[in-house]
Amino acid sequence: MNVETLGRHILVEYYNCDEEILRDPQLIEKYMNDAALNAKATIVDSVFHHFNPWGVSGAVIIAESHLTIHTWPEYGYAAADFFTCGDIDPWKSFELLEELLCAERSESTEIPRGLVSKIKKHSKKDLGNITHKPEAI
Repeated sequence: MNVETLGRHILVEYYNCDEEILRDPQLIEKYMNDAALNAKATIVDSVFHHFNPWGVSGAVIIAESHLTIHTWPEYGYAAADFFTCGDIDPWKSFELLEELLCAERSESTEIPRGLVSKIKKHSKKDLGNITHKPEAI
């Protein structure tokens, strides 16, 4: 059975990553943008923040949704989300980032987002045969 959704959301835990990489906000931003491009996503913007003395948080906004990351270098740990819609495969972002962070282990969960049948069931308007194709503005 094929369930129609608006998007796919992968929640990822990366373990035993390179601590120096996890401390570097410019490198984390580059790697997250590279991960978006590896999935053939369209980058709209990216914003990253370095916490003193450790850690980086940031988001890459893509026309097809977003990618986010939070790092804890002191633990060699990073948590990332890859939320995509359309034909973008979030697993392509996951795979490249795992390699770039030099993660020894990862755990992940995929969650379908925007179940079309539920949206139509609960909507107060006639959604008919709407198709969702995001475009960057």
